[in-house]
Amino acid sequence: MTDCILDTGVLIRHLRDYADYPELVDRLTEDGDIFISAITRLEIVRGMREREQDATFELLDSLETADVTRWIADQAGELIRFWKTCGITLGDADAVIAASALQQGLTLVTTNPKHFPMPELTILQADEQGNLNPYKAA
Repeated sequence: MTDCILDTGVLIRHLRDYADYPELVDRLTEDGDIFISAITRLEIVRGMREREQDATFELLDSLETADVTRWIADQAGELIRFWKTCGITLGDADAVIAASALQQGLTLVTTNPKHFPMPELTILQADEQGNLNPYKAA
């Protein structure tokens, strides 16, 4: 495997003990460095339940957080602008996650690969059972 960046959906499924997602994250951490975007961290903390606080921060603190640098912010803005001209609306968080992956040469692991139409991204789609499958944007 390779170094990767996890999308928010993967972490939510892990924290909610969905299917085999805890095992998926464990496998990924054994095979390479695992990153999350600072925006992913924000999304997770924003949505956590009070009783989940300890487990949530334990998980988040075990992963490398990719800071949102000026380059990543600019790249995310460029991605949003470019894809808008193609008739596709990208969410701000997805654009930041994609820019973070591109800047650091990371494979993106996501449950929603259609949110990331960039052909230059290497994407692994996590299915409902926590299996990974290569995904190529159309």
